[in-house]
Amino acid sequence: MSDTLPCKMPAWLALIAIVVWLAALAQQHSASQGLGWLWRVVSEGPGDELEAVLLYDGALPRFVMALAIGAALGLSGCLLQQLSGNVLVSPMTLGSASGAWLAMMIGAVCWPRLAAHHPDWLAMGGAALATGLLLLLTGFSRLGSLRLVLAGMALNILFGGLATAVALWHDQYALGLFVWGAGDLAQYDWHWLPWLAARLLPPLLLLPWLARPLQLLRLGQDAAAGRGLALWPALLAVLLLSLWLSAVAVAAVGLIGFISVLTPVLARRAGARGIPAQWAASALLGGVLLLLTDGLAQWAAHWLADSVPSGAAAALIGAPALVWLLGDVRDPPDTGAGPAPSRAGRAWRAGTWGALIAGAVAACLLIHGPSGWHLAWPDAALWWLRWPRLLAAAAAGAGLAVAGLILQRLLRNPLASPDLLGIASSATLARLLCAGMTGAGLAQGGWLPALAGSLLTLALVLWIGRRHAWAPAALVLAGLALSALLDGVTQFVLARGDQDSLAALAWLAGSTYRVEAPAALALALLVGLCLGAAWFGKRSLTLLSLGDGLAAGRGLAVTRARAAWLVLAAVLCALVTSLVGPIAFIGILTPHLARHLGARAAGAQLLAAALAGALLMLLADAVSRVARYPLQLPVGLCASLLCGMVLIAALLTRREGRS
Repeated sequence: MSDTLPCKMPAWLALIAIVVWLAALAQQHSASQGLGWLWRVVSEGPGDELEAVLLYDGALPRFVMALAIGAALGLSGCLLQQLSGNVLVSPMTLGSASGAWLAMMIGAVCWPRLAAHHPDWLAMGGAALATGLLLLLTGFSRLGSLRLVLAGMALNILFGGLATAVALWHDQYALGLFVWGAGDLAQYDWHWLPWLAARLLPPLLLLPWLARPLQLLRLGQDAAAGRGLALWPALLAVLLLSLWLSAVAVAAVGLIGFISVLTPVLARRAGARGIPAQWAASALLGGVLLLLTDGLAQWAAHWLADSVPSGAAAALIGAPALVWLLGDVRDPPDTGAGPAPSRAGRAWRAGTWGALIAGAVAACLLIHGPSGWHLAWPDAALWWLRWPRLLAAAAAGAGLAVAGLILQRLLRNPLASPDLLGIASSATLARLLCAGMTGAGLAQGGWLPALAGSLLTLALVLWIGRRHAWAPAALVLAGLALSALLDGVTQFVLARGDQDSLAALAWLAGSTYRVEAPAALALALLVGLCLGAAWFGKRSLTLLSLGDGLAAGRGLAVTRARAAWLVLAAVLCALVTSLVGPIAFIGILTPHLARHLGARAAGAQLLAAALAGALLMLLADAVSRVARYPLQLPVGLCASLLCGMVLIAALLTRREGRS
């Protein structure tokens, strides 16, 4: 295989990026006199002309910063994919970028001097802690497994929820960080470029010593160790270098997704085969892609008369590109996977149900008096304020749990859930767009836009899944790409940093605070009707989960039955999202919890998952009221954090061999 760097794809992509960026520059500097004036400013300096000063100290540093950050992100993703042999792996999917972002958020609130003077070390600490937790969950031997991706996505959502909690808790300090967190490449002088060069160039001197270890790791860890490779030092050096590149990028400009996961795949498609050739191609393509997205972001900002973060533009462009590149995705082996966990013991099941019921009771009866928190029946006024939100929370938990169970059984994929497949994200995006166009509140406007968004995304995911033989890796990556479309729009909304941004952030965290009695009753009734329909159709769900051939042999109209179940899952997701906003983890955790608690048949799993989802949401409601009394956190945020920690604990106990 050739080690030479192919140049055909980078050449035309670089030409497009430069043309787009120069066109965006021409829009901002209308008084310029063309390329001759541009060259004079670059070569001779700005002088006293205001237009030239804006170009020299603003546009030109931004141009170089886009190239440098893009190259760092591309090389970081390339190193991780070479280390793991898994095209799904990147700082974005492993949670290290989110860990760096969370560390920066906490540092800005708790240690502002450290965040101002040493943001790189703060971001590196967050990225290292996130990656350490991930490796604790999965181990180094499973770097190429799908379980690593699942754990990384769980950490991503968990850290994102924690960052949202920090922003809501300290909105006067942290809300402005969303401008930075959305990927802000705007520059006002040349200060950041020497800072960036001093932190990126010295570690790159390690690259010549990493080529041979990475070449041997292509044969597998055991084969590489058998050929004399000191495995742990090599793995640690590659991992730390990748994390450092990503952390420095986050510290400099905030979160920019997709560059790190997309560019290594593009480099291989361009013909890069050798280890050094893939490094060079990934760095070059990373810089070019970020330059292209930044040019488009400046175009959009000009036409919208509002700031458009480069990170949001990268997400909006990278998501379709990642779907297009799904042909390169193969299901990574789940190396080292042991046998399926045994059914939990009777005492463990009873204890789990008891804890969930106790949490639900606390949500209903926990009140705060002169002596502190205690259990008592609320008075009529308090109960009238509390029961609509409790009913809405329980109905939302049950609805998402049933939707997750339907998708997991129907697609025969343990990763399938409304949030990981992008269905919840599309429903949320539809509500945001509807609220923006009509001027209605986010909690108003009905559930039909959310249903339309859910069905559209579900159809797209199924089309992708059929093209790739329902491969779990392809479905997960497609869901990740589609979810990023929401993230791009969300970053655009939050980057404005005003009170409307704070209200949108609170709704996106899943709030039942303003749910009124009629809406809560309607949600509970509709979710109950959907659960009843699922119960009466449980035989067809059982047959579909066993395979299309067996289902057709038993006389089931497979196509119509599958379509009906998928529409039911989309309706449940749309109903919940339109009223309380997106809630993560409930849809993926509760079906596994139901099976672990002894439910095996489809009907039993439907009831157990719905009950577990409702009880988890009631427990989250109690936490949301106690955590920051007298203020309240969004119940969806508390549910996501609670379920995320439970899922991480489950992954950890499974690795240690406990059921």
